[in-house]
Amino acid sequence: MDPKLITPLIVSALVVWALYRRVRRTFGRQPVQPPRLYLRAGILGMIGVLLLASVAREGALLGWLVGGMACGALLALVSLRHTRFEVDRSGRFYTPHAYIGMIILALFLSRLIFRFVTIYTRAAPAAGTSPLAAYEQSPLTLLIVGLLIGYYVLYNLGVLSKARSLGEHQDLMT
Repeated sequence: MDPKLITPLIVSALVVWALYRRVRRTFGRQPVQPPRLYLRAGILGMIGVLLLASVAREGALLGWLVGGMACGALLALVSLRHTRFEVDRSGRFYTPHAYIGMIILALFLSRLIFRFVTIYTRAAPAAGTSPLAAYEQSPLTLLIVGLLIGYYVLYNLGVLSKARSLGEHQDLMT
């Protein structure tokens, strides 16, 4: 096997595994796990801040990223309205709105695949440039990444907030 292919294959396998886990969590009843939800929101929030800092000098690109984040936040609010929450003896649970999460994930995945194919078929980037430079220069990619970040950060925090308030409400009722 070609040693140059090992790293892309490992990264591809990890991406496929992460996407599988994300898709699995988009359907059906999920337990509310505050550490995981905070961790996801925190990691995506940090990625968002880093992206904002990297495109801050480019006004148009910054607009695409911020616009994507705003659209993602709006979709998260809609999705939270359609998310079902339950509290029973075994804990707090939520059932996400599957279609909104799947659409966002499909947009992100299709754009990621398109960008990989586009970058792979072009010449190698110049030495000393950021490996993410090609992604940072694409307005549509920034829009979709912003959409994903805005959606999942607000959605995870919204699930935590709603589940916490339901748990307190249930404690008062028992």
